[in-house]
Amino acid sequence: MATPVTAFRPKGVKTCIHHKGKHLDYYCEKCQEPICPKCITSIHKSHPVCELSDITPQKKQEITNFINKTEQNDLVEVREYITSADSLLKDNTSHFEKLSQQLKNQTDQLKHELDLFTAQTLSVYKQMEEDNTRMIQKYKQELEMYNRQLKQQLQECKVTLQRGSHLDIYDTDIHSSLHLPVKPVLGTVIFTPNTNPQHHLQQAVGTIITSGQTSTDQDRSVSVSHDQGQSSKQQQTGVKGKKAVISKALLSETKVVKEWESPCDIWSICPTTDGQVWTSDYSDTLTLLNREGEVVQEVTHTTGINDISLSPTTHTLWVCDSKNNIMELVSGRLTNKFRTKEFPQCICVTASNHIIVGMKKHICKFTTQGQMVLTTMAVGTGKPLVYTPWRMSECPVTHNVTVSDISSKSDGGDGKVRVVVMDTDFQEVFVYRGDIPSTYKQTPQTGCVTFDPYGVVYDSVGNLIIGDRYNRRVLLLNGDGEFLRIIHTDREWTVAVGIDREDVLWAGFGGNNVKLLQYSV
Repeated sequence: MATPVTAFRPKGVKTCIHHKGKHLDYYCEKCQEPICPKCITSIHKSHPVCELSDITPQKKQEITNFINKTEQNDLVEVREYITSADSLLKDNTSHFEKLSQQLKNQTDQLKHELDLFTAQTLSVYKQMEEDNTRMIQKYKQELEMYNRQLKQQLQECKVTLQRGSHLDIYDTDIHSSLHLPVKPVLGTVIFTPNTNPQHHLQQAVGTIITSGQTSTDQDRSVSVSHDQGQSSKQQQTGVKGKKAVISKALLSETKVVKEWESPCDIWSICPTTDGQVWTSDYSDTLTLLNREGEVVQEVTHTTGINDISLSPTTHTLWVCDSKNNIMELVSGRLTNKFRTKEFPQCICVTASNHIIVGMKKHICKFTTQGQMVLTTMAVGTGKPLVYTPWRMSECPVTHNVTVSDISSKSDGGDGKVRVVVMDTDFQEVFVYRGDIPSTYKQTPQTGCVTFDPYGVVYDSVGNLIIGDRYNRRVLLLNGDGEFLRIIHTDREWTVAVGIDREDVLWAGFGGNNVKLLQYSV
């Protein structure tokens, strides 16, 4: 019986690591590595063997194909991206100059009491322009770096083809680890002139909504009123890349922006950054829908999909399936990243690009390559923090993690469903069991069935949204667990909730009815 090969030959070493001084002139087809003549009768005895020169024609063709593809496609594409980045820089400056002038023309019609508000608005414009400029410049620098690295790799391949030995050709790595930089999401501004200057001063200038990955949102505190007469003060602290609305006017009630029947059932819902939404329904198919409910794309998998989560940094979709696979959707295909030992019921991708997976009696945080970073697994006879995790979400402000826990008795729980909120170290912050204050004026439609949090998600300012399935409603809590109000009550069960970059709530009811809800605090 042949001795297992355990030693590793560094790239470029031309002599055998097992037999000193012997040249690597042969190739073991079973072990897929170069070997020397002595290896044939010892370590690789009885293995299929050929001369190393016999496999170089195929490797040469692969390298040639790589060179052709890089010269004809990749480098051309990079140059186009660089040109596009230059145009973005020019358009960015022009766009904000036009907006600033538009705002000045509008405010010239108002009295001097509006000067302070105008200055604040121009400051936001300027800050967003600078933020966009930095992002575009960084994007261009990354593109140029990628261009240089591609050219260097291309030159190395050419030199290897011209001068390299068979072993050099074999060792040439054409499966580059280089990745095309991600195009930044720029901040945008919508300015709507007010045609009724008799309105109060804050409305006279107009509504200004900024969006995108701004880096210096100022701390702001806003006093708001609930639609049932309660009051609360919500503090927003340094929220990066979130929507800022320069107006204290809030909606008096929840507004149904859109409503449609989905062509597929929905049990998990993830709005994208471009106004579309990924959905899954425990089948083997992922479905991308547009804002009108029309199918944009379908991705078929080999087994059932348990849950989905959109990365807040890379904006790619991650999936956990019924065969314990954790996958990322790349270029329209599900790529297997790692496997879990236990059944993954739910998944959440964090802002730090970690993957949190919910399993029986615990949740675990992994790197994107599957290395475990943190777990809530109880030690010894310790009581688990969660028993049956169903859905999860990370707060963009505090980075707390919320878990909807069914607490099934078969998993050791007490059957009392709850929402568990924990900090970044997986330490309990608070538990919410569906309690609604007696001072909250409920209507007959709000229901009194057992609390069943079938979906959880955070909005951009750290409020927690809970889809209460059996009570057919959507609840709103602040980041400290204080009940704020009922956002919406429906005729059908609430089965999924998701929030888009404009803080519009996408809610699934009854399996395939979708409503886009705009709500106030």
